[in-house]
Amino acid sequence: MSTDATYGIIKSLETYTNEFVGFVKVETSTGNIGWGQLSTYNADISAQIFHRQVAPWVLGQEANNLNELITRVEEKEHKFPGSYRCRAIAGLDTALWDLYGKAKNKPVVELLGGKPGMLRTYASSMKRDITPKDEAARFVKLRDEYGFDAFKWRVGAENGRDVDEWPGRTEEVIEVVSKALGENVSKLVDGNSGFSPTKAIEVGKRLEQHGIGHFEEPCRYWKLEETKQVTEALEIDVTGGEQDWDFIVWQKMIDINAVDILQPDVMYMGGINRTLEIVKMGATAKKTITPHSANLSLVTMCTMHLLKAISNSGKYLEFSIEKEDYYPWQKDLFLGDPYKIVDGKVEITNAPGWGVEINPDWLSHSTRQVSELD
Repeated sequence: MSTDATYGIIKSLETYTNEFVGFVKVETSTGNIGWGQLSTYNADISAQIFHRQVAPWVLGQEANNLNELITRVEEKEHKFPGSYRCRAIAGLDTALWDLYGKAKNKPVVELLGGKPGMLRTYASSMKRDITPKDEAARFVKLRDEYGFDAFKWRVGAENGRDVDEWPGRTEEVIEVVSKALGENVSKLVDGNSGFSPTKAIEVGKRLEQHGIGHFEEPCRYWKLEETKQVTEALEIDVTGGEQDWDFIVWQKMIDINAVDILQPDVMYMGGINRTLEIVKMGATAKKTITPHSANLSLVTMCTMHLLKAISNSGKYLEFSIEKEDYYPWQKDLFLGDPYKIVDGKVEITNAPGWGVEINPDWLSHSTRQVSELD
């Protein structure tokens, strides 16, 4: 983002982390402050990269041109392209978007060209160590209590090489959950790179028979040609891209039509600005964007603002239903509950920036590091 506003120069960058999640605070010479997030998972490692390979190149620079700041980091650290550099840059990107929004007293969604409001979600299960019967029961409860009308569950085993989580689980969970949810619900499944093309096609045909319309990451995600075989063989949407950060890979994914729907993760990609490049690539190819946002840290909020602003957004937001047992580190990240579900929808308010406040108590128990101008 490049703006006409003057936000001053970046004078300090702080990180607050544990091994799972990390937040970034940026402050400028004019007193503007913004909060963002490093990518989740091994966030303590991303924080080290942030202070060593991101902060030195942006401290003392004007805060108003995010595109230039990201380009500067990428050029200065050209010998270190890769996922971790993007996961660290995400902290800078999302903190500056929050700063811009607060300075203008606008939510980020408006800065992106959209409007606040309600956004449809799908209830996303992360579990494989759950019986089909129990998965169906909790989905039905969520449907009845919170009004979800779309659900995603897991098939196969993560990188399972055609070996199921336990014998017969995939076939059973497809049938049991589908029947329990009935006809008036959108149904999605995630393979997490679990199948060979042959097995994925077999599973996909079974999905079609049970009214499931979304088959995510059926094959090893780094083998685009494998996924392409599945896409060509099935009528339902084959989706992927959550792990990818490299624009060259994304372009190939699109060029060979490896998937029907693109699923970038805002934090894995390196923030909103780099994700917007995938949005543009998808729009040119007439492909829908349904991002990956598999936990209730800041990634889901950032994705909410993005989806309400782009023209090729998918039908719904991924919304994790794992609050405390599967991802206990999500507890008490924010003051209040920014993720209240009403009739299967979540609200993007008109509060400035991301519209959330990091819990001071959580911050006080995290590891703080500071990079600042001398």
